[in-house]
Amino acid sequence: MIELFVFVAASAMVLVGALGVVLRRHPVHAALSLVLTLFGVAVHFVALAADFLAAVQVIVYAGAIVVLFLFVIMLLGVDRLEDLRIEPFKVQRPVAVVVGVAMVSLLGIAVAVSSDTGTATPGEGVAVAGFEGEALHDGNIIALARNVFGRHVFAFELTSVLLVVAVVGTVVLARRPRRGEATSDGAAS
Repeated sequence: MIELFVFVAASAMVLVGALGVVLRRHPVHAALSLVLTLFGVAVHFVALAADFLAAVQVIVYAGAIVVLFLFVIMLLGVDRLEDLRIEPFKVQRPVAVVVGVAMVSLLGIAVAVSSDTGTATPGEGVAVAGFEGEALHDGNIIALARNVFGRHVFAFELTSVLLVVAVVGTVVLARRPRRGEATSDGAAS
């Protein structure tokens, strides 16, 4: 009974937060709704006894990534409302509708196909991932650490460099001159 209550409460957090991300007009409120969604997912991880993933969800996503989003929002100054009736790209909305319908269709197909498969047994995915001996003796967290910081350390570090470059690029793009300020060639805009 408690498991059902936790599931329903966490699912409600995820759905309300996701709707807030999409429907909120103010970007800061949308980012805070994203935090609610990420915490709901973390509660689901705890309910599934995946404590490590829950901690990573809260620390990395709800902590670092949302703070990065808020930093970019504040830096770019997108707190003012824009006129949504003006579209810079005329095909943007029809393409978005087509992509949305395609994604919902693929999700429906995935749900229909996955309902035909049986349930997984604990440790079954470990053999598929190629850790048969080491994961079963060392535990999943140690096997994950060996995989991320051993075999795939270059990709892990490259991802961190990519995030730093994205932040620096955002800062450079945000440094547009304001009205009355001189530009780099000395002329006032």
